[in-house]
Amino acid sequence: MSASRRSGATDELGPGEPEPPERDGADLLAALLDGMDAALCAFDAHGVVTHWNREAERILGWSAAEAVGRQGFAGWAVRSADAEEVETRLLSAMNAPGRQVHEFALLTKDGGRVLVRTQSAAVRGPDGKPAGVYCAFSEVHTQIDLERSIALSEALFEDASWGVVLVDADLRPAVVNAHAARALGTGRTSALGRPLGDLLSQGVEELESALTHVLAEGAPPAPAEIWVAVRTPEGDRRRCWRSGFVRLASPLAEEPVPLGVGWLFQDVTEAKQTEQEASLLRFRTNQLHRAARAAAECEDPAEAATVHLDFALAGFADHALIDRLAGGPVADAETETPVRLVRVAATPSGAPGPSRLDTPAGLPVRYGEGHPALQSVERAGSVRAAAGAVAAGRAAAWAQERQWPADTVHALCTVLRSRGRTLGVVTFLRGSGRTAFERFDIAYAEDVAAHIAMALDLAEATKDGGAAQRR
Repeated sequence: MSASRRSGATDELGPGEPEPPERDGADLLAALLDGMDAALCAFDAHGVVTHWNREAERILGWSAAEAVGRQGFAGWAVRSADAEEVETRLLSAMNAPGRQVHEFALLTKDGGRVLVRTQSAAVRGPDGKPAGVYCAFSEVHTQIDLERSIALSEALFEDASWGVVLVDADLRPAVVNAHAARALGTGRTSALGRPLGDLLSQGVEELESALTHVLAEGAPPAPAEIWVAVRTPEGDRRRCWRSGFVRLASPLAEEPVPLGVGWLFQDVTEAKQTEQEASLLRFRTNQLHRAARAAAECEDPAEAATVHLDFALAGFADHALIDRLAGGPVADAETETPVRLVRVAATPSGAPGPSRLDTPAGLPVRYGEGHPALQSVERAGSVRAAAGAVAAGRAAAWAQERQWPADTVHALCTVLRSRGRTLGVVTFLRGSGRTAFERFDIAYAEDVAAHIAMALDLAEATKDGGAAQRR
């Protein structure tokens, strides 16, 4: 009887119209069973096969028509010698709570053997009593591969010694392991769903560009080194991360659907800084060598001083000045108050070119009290100065007050010493496009100053000797 008639409806079928078939859900159950990724079979209380899906057919080769109705697995899916033990272990699930896991060697239709892992549980009837057993099984190597994948995933997100971040298609962290959370300066949950710009102040564009490329094209052939600045309560912290990327796609879709990007990174800041410092040291050593060879060809020792200055500027500073003490060199025991400096040479502040020797007018440079160049002479050492975090107009005024080019924001003044006497000071200047002078830079500046001081001392001695000969 149709559903409308069972419910008491009075609709009548038209003449010649067939009555629709009864639907008890069997076709829906069959569709569900055949659509499962795991192989499934079921037995009634007597051990007769009642269900067999397509995945079971794929693994063992027996069709549902060949399997359903058979008494257990004996003689066709299991060797006869093993059949009793297998059937006993499977049917024991009817009287056991929960699921039971076993491993069996089953026979394929073509006579091969397949090691499978099974999960079996009781099927209850309407009265709550066991009416049979269902058994889901898969090939052991497939199950092991799945377990390895899960174990690897859990290990990466728990115990890995490098950062692992799962980034979704919107380029926001979806999963973060403990190492990555520490590197980002956040907790494992506080970073989730936040834009990368909230976590990094620099390097965001490069990182997002790499993630977008991986989503569109796949993983790059080699790791990439990305410099970033991490936002922290103490301020931005600059780091270099060697990063690898893999595109994640859903295994359940017929066509690959990107789920996001797996981003693995390791902090290599110290190694990169060491590498950069070593490279810079090699370059500067080479510059000192080249400058010495070029200066040796100069007839005028004062010109040799400018040669050293020009070679030192490459990759080190934008401008440089050489000032000598008015009245000549001063020994340590001799003090002159106040200290006055006369310009000897300067690099052009406009178009690039070689340093210029100033005409010997002997007029002191108008340095105010406390000027870094004067401090350098008084201390017989090096003095650093910077405009600091001030507006561009204020920085220009700061530079002009110190008689430096208007674009100067960083300065390093180093005393010129030769034969136990102070000759003057050399000043290196950097614009806003460069970083401040560091301690590593002071050592190089002092090496250059030593060569310049020797050249100026020789020029002074040559001038004095020439004057004596003329007398």
